[in-house]
Amino acid sequence: MAVCVAGFVAACGWCGVSAQQAQRPNSPSNPPSRLGCDGETIAQGTAERVVDGRTFLLGDGREIRLAGIEVPAPGESQEGSPAVPGAAAAKDALAVFLSDAQITLKQADAQKTDRYGRLLAYVYALRDGVDRSVQSELVAAGHARVGAHVGSRTCAVELLRRETLARKAKLGLWASSYYGLLNADEPADVLAKRGHFALVEGKVLSVRESGATIYVNFGRRWTEDFTVTILKRNERNFTAAGLEPKTFAGRQVRVRGWVEERGGPWIEAMRPEQIEFADRE
Repeated sequence: MAVCVAGFVAACGWCGVSAQQAQRPNSPSNPPSRLGCDGETIAQGTAERVVDGRTFLLGDGREIRLAGIEVPAPGESQEGSPAVPGAAAAKDALAVFLSDAQITLKQADAQKTDRYGRLLAYVYALRDGVDRSVQSELVAAGHARVGAHVGSRTCAVELLRRETLARKAKLGLWASSYYGLLNADEPADVLAKRGHFALVEGKVLSVRESGATIYVNFGRRWTEDFTVTILKRNERNFTAAGLEPKTFAGRQVRVRGWVEERGGPWIEAMRPEQIEFADRE
């Protein structure tokens, strides 16, 4: 697979992670299956071309989309600002992970393809007898963030743990202020990310129900302050994951998702992996 510039693999190792660190995530004592990102095998092959930081083509022409993560989109920017950093680094990192590897795709969810017909999968790359979770490597090196829809709760917990370590170490994209945690008490800053994937953290003021929706309020004025919504039909999934919405009041909560505007800034939480209790760290 000729997707890396000459000498790039040797120069970057595992793209920002030392050789020792690169071996640790999927060492013999911690094989890929224990990550929880391990569904039914849906395809195998080698990579022909990397499109972006989470998309590549198999040798047979099928387009693969890495499930459960978000990477900077090429050309992503805010109004009046240049393109944000990270997209090229994520693409280069993915190229390194897939280069000369035997690739196995594991089904991530009931939905096998996205609306563009791309296969959604957990991806493993076997090289030199070591099978690595590509999503885990990208997250651990700081080239990707855990997405709003991972598929497996067990997989989400492990990816979130690795993301936290990368964020605290300011690896990869976490070295840029663009990707820093947004403060729920600064709704204007959150609203500036409208239409983008973001992580927002703050103390929950109250939790209210109205009709089919649960409102997790970070301020007193819904027309201005940050709010998270959870549909009542999804409540049981959060409760089963130890995230009962009615217990959020007074807790320091971190939420991830796509920022929208409904009065003030707003994120809809549809899956448990979108919510973390930050005061547990």
